[in-house]
Amino acid sequence: MLQIKNHISDISVLCTTHGVKHLYAFGSVLTDQFNTDSDVDLLVNFLPISVTEYADNYYHLKFSLEAILNRRVDLLEEKALKNPFFIKAIENQKQLLYGA
Repeated sequence: MLQIKNHISDISVLCTTHGVKHLYAFGSVLTDQFNTDSDVDLLVNFLPISVTEYADNYYHLKFSLEAILNRRVDLLEEKALKNPFFIKAIENQKQLLYGA
């Protein structure tokens, strides 16, 4: 989690710029299993955005987070999750990084 906390102000600026309602961390970044080969798992909720702007907004946020954190980011949108077991696993461990 230190990897993220060192960049929380930059992440907050990105979230504001990209209309993020909430951004959560989950997975290995929250554990002692996180290592130099690990990616960062993030869960995002966006404020309402037009369909025509969505893809550019999503990918610009993802690539900007990767640049800030200097590692691969798996960015999942909460409303796209369907598997109830996966949803429960994320709910049990996620930590809020940004909330508009």
